[in-house]
Amino acid sequence: MEKILVAGATGTTGNKVINLLKESSQYTPVAMVRNESQQKEFENQGVTTVWGDLTEDVSNTTKGIDRVIFAAGSGGKDVVNVDQEGAKKLIDASKKERIKKFVMLSSMGADNPQGDLKEYLQAKQNADQYLDISGLTFTIVRPGALNNNEGLGKIKLEKKLNEQGEIPRWDVARTLVKSLDTKVVKNQAFEILTGETQIEKAVEAFQVV
Repeated sequence: MEKILVAGATGTTGNKVINLLKESSQYTPVAMVRNESQQKEFENQGVTTVWGDLTEDVSNTTKGIDRVIFAAGSGGKDVVNVDQEGAKKLIDASKKERIKKFVMLSSMGADNPQGDLKEYLQAKQNADQYLDISGLTFTIVRPGALNNNEGLGKIKLEKKLNEQGEIPRWDVARTLVKSLDTKVVKNQAFEILTGETQIEKAVEAFQVV
C-alpha cells in the first residue's frame, strides 16, 4: 500500500479524499494536521497523521510518503501564505523525498486570474507554475465552483472548458484520487465540471492534442 499525504485533510474536500483513500486497495492516507484535536479525530478513524503547518516548516511531512494530494486552502483568508507559499513548501519537501506524483487541487480561472477572486486565482496560478517547473510528476485539477451536493461520479473534463459551472466536492475528491495514478494525465492541467462521463474514464481518456 502506498502512503498518500493529504494536505488540507481537515477541509471539506480533503476529508472526502481521506475517506476515499481509506476504502482504496492501493493507497493508505496520511493526514496532515496542525493540532491535537485534529490528530485525535483522524486517529480515532484509524488514519495515520503527520504534524505540519503550511505557514511554517513542512520539510518533515513527506518522509516515507509515496504520493501527495494538495487540497489545502485558506478560504480566502491567507491566500499567499497557504494557497501559494504553503503549496511551494510542500512541493519542495516532495522533491527532496522524490515522491512519485503530486496532485494539486487548483481552480478554474487560475490560468487567467481576474475578477473578484483575482488574488486567490493569482496565488493558485503561482503555485501551479511552481509545480510545473519543479521536475516532479504532477497533475493539476481545476474544478469550477464547488458545492456540497451528492457526488454523481460523472464529469466533463477538458484542458479548457470555456464555460462556468459547478461540481460536487465528492466528484472533485474522486478526480484527485484517480489522478494519483502515474500513468494518467502526466504533467498536465485540466478543468472539470459536472458532466456525463464517468470520472475514471474521463481522466484515463484525457490526452493533450
